[in-house]
Amino acid sequence: MSYSQLYYLLAFLVYLLVMILVSWYVSRKQKSSNDFILAGRKVPLYLTLGTTVATMVGTGSSMGAVGFAYQNGWAGALYGLGGAIGILLLAWLFAPVREARFATMSEELASYVDDHPLVKKTLVIVIYAASIGWLGAHLIGGGMYLAWLTGLDDNSAKLLIGVGLAIYITLGGYTAVVWTDAIQAIILFVGFILMAYFAIDLVGGWHALDNNTVAANNGVLSYQKIGLLPAISMALAVLVGVLATPSFRQRIYAADSVKSIRKSFVISGVLYLGFSLIPATIGISAYLINDTLDNPAFAFPYLALTALPIVLGGLILLAGISATLSSASSDAIAGVSVLVNDVYGWIFKKDIPLHRQLLVSRLAMLATVFIALFMAVLSNDIISYITKMISLVLAGLCVLGILGRFWSRYTWQGALASLIGASVGAVAIGANDVWLTYLGNPILGALSVSLVAGVVVSLLTHKRRNIDGDDPLTIKIS
Repeated sequence: MSYSQLYYLLAFLVYLLVMILVSWYVSRKQKSSNDFILAGRKVPLYLTLGTTVATMVGTGSSMGAVGFAYQNGWAGALYGLGGAIGILLLAWLFAPVREARFATMSEELASYVDDHPLVKKTLVIVIYAASIGWLGAHLIGGGMYLAWLTGLDDNSAKLLIGVGLAIYITLGGYTAVVWTDAIQAIILFVGFILMAYFAIDLVGGWHALDNNTVAANNGVLSYQKIGLLPAISMALAVLVGVLATPSFRQRIYAADSVKSIRKSFVISGVLYLGFSLIPATIGISAYLINDTLDNPAFAFPYLALTALPIVLGGLILLAGISATLSSASSDAIAGVSVLVNDVYGWIFKKDIPLHRQLLVSRLAMLATVFIALFMAVLSNDIISYITKMISLVLAGLCVLGILGRFWSRYTWQGALASLIGASVGAVAIGANDVWLTYLGNPILGALSVSLVAGVVVSLLTHKRRNIDGDDPLTIKIS
């Protein structure tokens, strides 16, 4: 290990120690699973904003968007565009569910179809799988960063990231997540902006970014290079990821008010829209310096090592790993929430006793992180991992959430059809090379089949009503 690699490893370890100390400090008054998972439902606007921004600028933006820009120029900004629209839609469409005091996304979505037990149990499995899937993606991304910059082998880097995450999030729960995310958000923005500044200077200014083979004469956001439908699919996949990712719902449930969550999401969306060009700038700059990288996902750490002084490179390392850890911690909490609130009651037919809630929550956290870590060890393709997981798992959740929230005719049979239809559509597109090339990724097919299946099956079946004939959802959130 060289001197610079040792420096980067020490920088990461010091950073991790700080996160652990913060987690320990903010967790001292926790007594229940509600404190651990939802921070007592009292998260104020500034902390909701911090955790949302930190998660938005996660593995997809750092690894995914930079790598995509390395290959496709300004199309790397499609990540930011899709994410910004997604978080703004989430504020508009789903912030009011805060009033229903849901604890998990499975509880919320099941309420749209009269809490049908089969739907709820299916959602528990799907949503836990989605949380594990996202968590695994972030561990892959963080491990790739650490391995590239420190010389560790891939599995050792993933293990170090996973163990560090498990320690600080198991100590502090969601309270630790929002505080550490707020710190990470500052590191992220400073690190990424400095990276873009030095990268532009190194390649010869803004003029060089447009006049090169990867970015020149390809239309707005380089859509002509990848095709219009693949460009739309890329942005749509990120949008669906925001609307249907359980960790974003967790922020709604934990916020102190609807007004607070809406305001923080709107500010986050505007910031993320402005941020979207920064990963694209970094990716194009990396391509201009070296167009022969074997893995485009390494464009970000490669530029950190070549464009910056060693001390500043350490900050960039922290920015990149902050992106992965901030996203990972939120997804881990969403997964644990399902285990503690849904799975425990499903298996044991009772609530967790108050004196054991904190212990059970922490054990569930350790189990969740290490399941995701096991999955992460088996994969290294971060972009493929994310797009496949969104199409297979999240597209159905997105359609179910929107139809259930706004269409009173939606039935539990239609909800199941939406979930199954999304997976069928994703598999069908993914298995056909011609369709996949034409569309870019399976998200359009997954959403279309899910929507049609949900509507048709709902029209062919009957919606249950409660004893007074009212829609249960209307009662809950009015």
